[in-house]
Amino acid sequence: MNQEPLQTSSQGEQHEHLIGLPTLMTMAVRDIDLTPMGTALLERAQRDASDANALMDLSTVLHLRGEHEVALSVQGEALKVQRLFRFGNHHEGQIRVLVVMGQGDLMANMPIEFLVEGSDVALFLLYVQPGEPLPSGLPEHDLLFVALAESDHNHQLLLQIDRQLRGWPRPVLNPPDRIVHLSRNGACELLQGLPGVVIPVTTRIDRHNLGRLGHNQLPVAEILTDGGFPVIVRPVDSHAGHGLAKLDDPADVIRYLTTAGEQEFYISRFIDYSSPDGLFRKCRVALIEGNSYVCHMAVSPRWMVHYLNADMLENSANRDEEARFMAGFDAQFARRHAAAFQAITQRTALDYLCIDCAETAAGELLIFEIDNSMVVHAMDPVDLFPYKKPQMDKLFRAFRQLLVNRMSGEHEQSRRNEAEQSRV
Repeated sequence: MNQEPLQTSSQGEQHEHLIGLPTLMTMAVRDIDLTPMGTALLERAQRDASDANALMDLSTVLHLRGEHEVALSVQGEALKVQRLFRFGNHHEGQIRVLVVMGQGDLMANMPIEFLVEGSDVALFLLYVQPGEPLPSGLPEHDLLFVALAESDHNHQLLLQIDRQLRGWPRPVLNPPDRIVHLSRNGACELLQGLPGVVIPVTTRIDRHNLGRLGHNQLPVAEILTDGGFPVIVRPVDSHAGHGLAKLDDPADVIRYLTTAGEQEFYISRFIDYSSPDGLFRKCRVALIEGNSYVCHMAVSPRWMVHYLNADMLENSANRDEEARFMAGFDAQFARRHAAAFQAITQRTALDYLCIDCAETAAGELLIFEIDNSMVVHAMDPVDLFPYKKPQMDKLFRAFRQLLVNRMSGEHEQSRRNEAEQSRV
């Protein structure tokens, strides 16, 4: 196996532990001023340039403050010092997971820390660099989990890691050769034709051809085989509604391009998924070993539904509806779409996957996005969302059980191999 020595700080054991994404993001979500934290981390890094934990936490703070270019620069400095970081309290008897990650913003990797925070799962966060071998001297671990998100930026790195992990001596969860299929157009191709699943044809289109569409030089039917205007357009690798728009006609396309500066876009037909009361309902579901777990459900009068813009904090009626939805999820939504969830699990062949979805008027499962890196968390204040913690605890237990099951599978296979060898 092609490996290079693991670069770590010579004083790493003396440094303060990594604060980590869950604590810092929770502070941001609850409107706690991160300035004092950032200042303290900067002072630590200035006192000791080898304090990579301080630099990595400072990078996270800067990202949460929207200072992305500086954050990436600071992260780069941290990775010059070391590429392996520890998250959680490491002690004898814990489940040890080596997590493969890549350099980038908060969307570049699955935030796996949220799923194991406060548990007996210890994470070793390994940042892999393009064009470089995996480090040697990696810590002992029970499992390896690939946390890189699918993106243009990560595509070649995922393929590189796929080659590097062949023959890995421990179970590999969420293999990189499966993650590469999770682009919006890739997911569309992957899930087309599954029973009970509706996912609109999604095509990647460059700026030039999108302009041709706006000038009536390119028929929509040549791009989308399942419908025409209105269409949904978004820049490639965009998230959280950035650059997302519904375009009703060619003139809308021209207006959209006057403000969108990107060069590559995804386009698909718009599906009206509003309920009879005119409201839109969208939920996030995690699939773990084929079983479905609800993460949240948002209600909004707007078609572009994101949990943060859906008035869930301000509207108690929306929270009451989400509470009912989560309480009845297993017996209702999950049961109605059990076959679809199983088919998606089999088609994607991923151990852990998240889905943003809704129901069509005909009762089918409408897929907006499938992804290995969506944020699944328990950051919401318990006083406003008392119904969420039991559901999230259930999901976190299922994730831990996934790790245990994969470890047990490895041990059982080792036992069988030893038995076979003894009979030879």
